[in-house]
Order: sequence, then C-alpha cells, then structure tokens
Amino acid sequence: MNIDLKKKIGILGLGYVGLPLAVKLSSSFQVIGFDISSLRVSQLHKGIDKTLEVSKKNLLNSLNKNLTITNKKKDLEDCNIYIATVPTPIDDNKKPDFSFLIDVCKTIGEFLKKGNLVIFESTVHPGATEEICGPELEKNSKNLKCGKDFFLGYSPERVNPGDKIHTIDKINKVIAGQNKNVERIMFDVYSKLTNGEIFIAKNIKVAEASKVIENSQRDINIAFINEIAKICQKIDISIYDVLDASLTKWNFLDFKPGLVGGHCIGVDPYYLSEKAKKLKINPQVILSGRLINDEMGKFVAKLIEDKIKKKSRILFLGVTFKEDVPDMRNSKSLDVMRILKKRHHLFFHDPYVRKLKNFDFMSIEDSKKKFYDTIVLCVPHKFYINLGEKKILEFLKKDGMFFDLKRSFNNSKFKNYFSL
Repeated sequence: MNIDLKKKIGILGLGYVGLPLAVKLSSSFQVIGFDISSLRVSQLHKGIDKTLEVSKKNLLNSLNKNLTITNKKKDLEDCNIYIATVPTPIDDNKKPDFSFLIDVCKTIGEFLKKGNLVIFESTVHPGATEEICGPELEKNSKNLKCGKDFFLGYSPERVNPGDKIHTIDKINKVIAGQNKNVERIMFDVYSKLTNGEIFIAKNIKVAEASKVIENSQRDINIAFINEIAKICQKIDISIYDVLDASLTKWNFLDFKPGLVGGHCIGVDPYYLSEKAKKLKINPQVILSGRLINDEMGKFVAKLIEDKIKKKSRILFLGVTFKEDVPDMRNSKSLDVMRILKKRHHLFFHDPYVRKLKNFDFMSIEDSKKKFYDTIVLCVPHKFYINLGEKKILEFLKKDGMFFDLKRSFNNSKFKNYFSL
C-alpha cells in the first residue's frame, strides 16, 4: 500500500458524521467531501450547515484550504482512502436497510485502485463490513480483490448530535483493519482527527460489535427506567423523585425516562437482533427493550388524554427527536401528536422546525395569552428553558394543564403541573 506517499481522502456522506469528519481531517489532509444531495452541497458552499454541527466560520475556512465539497462522483477518482459515513436505517418491517451502504460501495467501486483503503463508519451488525461491503466493492471494481488489491477498515462513528462537549476532536476512537498496515494508516489518519485515545480493536467484527452494543445497552437501560415510570404513575409517585433518591447510591446508573427516537438508539438494536436471529439466538432482552421504548408514545399520549378535557387546544413545544438538534428522523414526539390529534385541536412550535405535514405551526410571538387548554413541553430545547416556565404558562387558559415530560422545571409550583 503506497498511501503513505500522499493521503487524499474521499468522505462519502456529509451529514452529522461526515461533515465534521471532513472539516477536521482537512486541516491535515486533502479531503474530498461527497454528497448525493445537490441542495446540501450548495448550502455547504455558502457555509450553511443545516445539522448545526459545524460553524459557518470553520466550514468556510476549510473550503478555502484543503476541503472540496462536491456532488460529482468524478471528483473522487484520485482518492486513495475512502471513508463511508452513510445512514444505516431500518425499513417498515424494522429490518436492517443496507441500501445506502450498497449504493456507496457502488460509487467507491468505480474508482478503486490497487492499494486503496476503504473505511466504513456506519453502524452495522458484526460481519457486515467484510460480508456485505467487501463483495459489493469487488463487484463494482475493475476485477480487484478485497484483502489483496484493496483493503477494508472500520471505525464506528461516535457523533452525538447537539453535544458541544463530546465533539469529534475530543472523543475516543475505535479502529480496526484487515491487517497491521491498514491499522497503522488508520491510526495516522484518526490521530489527526481527535485528541482522544485511539483504540485498536482485535478485528473488524469486534469494532462493529462494540458500536452496536453501545447504543443497544443505552436503549435497554432507558427501557427499564421507562417501565419503572409506568409503575410510578400507577402508584401516584414521580419517577424523578425516585431517581433523585436512587442516585444517592454510588453505582446507580443515571438514566432518565422519555421518548427514544432518532437514527441511532432507536435503530441500531434492530441490526444486532437481526444478526442474532440469523445465528438462531433469540434476542429477548434487546427486543423487549425496543418494544417498551417503541410503545412509549402511546403511554405518554394516554397519560395526557386521561387528564385533559375533550377537544382541548394543545400546544406541543419541541418536536425533533432530541434536544437542540433540527433532526426529525424517527421523532417519537410525532407518535404522541398523531394520537392526540384524533380528538383534540393540536398546534406545535419548535425553534428548528417550521413545517410538519398535518400539523399547524404556531410561533411564540403569535401565540395569544390564555389560548391553550394544554401545553406539552415534549422536547426541552434550550430555547424553552431560556424562555422560562412563567412565559410558557402565559399561553394557558385558566385551569389549563402543563405537561413537562422531562421535568425541565422541577421546582414548578404550578398547580396543574405534570411530568412522567
């Protein structure tokens, strides 16, 4: 492998993972950032990152130096390292959807040359990189053989959308390659990305497994707390009061109840469970956690429904999948809203979202005082925390209900205040 002479890195997929990766690596290497969306590429050329992960200043500075952003495949042909950061979602039957991964392999395969390295960061089940991606790259290359003419690496992404503390330049990175030389090259590349530790996993399957169990473990822990929240509701105590007491023990894990959506925690366990089924192992714990969290929207909707009057005017505050991100993928807020919309007049506000199919947006500025029967603080963006409970309550009618699902205002003295 002659990559040491001059590393030219092609990064395919410029979303939450790929864009920060491209910007940071371009400070040390020549980087070609590729995305199939012409709109996304056009916005990035103007310094606009709709994911809010990269600042306009850093993006434009990178574009003026070693970063090229394009939607033209031909611009990738001179790269000798390719990093794929495409989504790995699930389909309508909750089965792994490898279509994006297969498409990116087709694109890379066209330009593969002897000695090239292809690294995957997308979350997959153990074995997928070598069993799915390797053969697909071979098939679309000019008769090159995986492990002989070109080589594979895997480094699971660890971007936490909206997190300004555990940023890509500070996190620990797991890497694995088909041989020691691949690992050495990957170590050199990723050591330029982060000041954190670079951990070399035993092999690619180990690295793949490490990623998928990280999110599955979190999913299971949240599911347990969600189940306890249901019990607490039945006996008329607050799960948050219980957690406050339990957290005084040194080894009690700090997980909170809530709606578990998004493109990672709400998806990755299905990749692991599907692999388990193929190995004739029944993934009872993994799937039970998923079942509890997938049904949490129904529980929250019923919790609200049981306390409000018929045909209430309801304002939902925060509808993205998590706090302080604009991403609507797999947002469980919508599960709650769809159920309540059947019997109530529903409006929404979100600082990151202006349009939602079948739902009416209401700006804070235009909201009339004492207009709503019920307000649901579903996703507590900093915008609402800074707005404050007093301002939010101004929009409620007399004897209106305030549901603060994550108990963001835990010192509330409002008489009709409810949380999980």
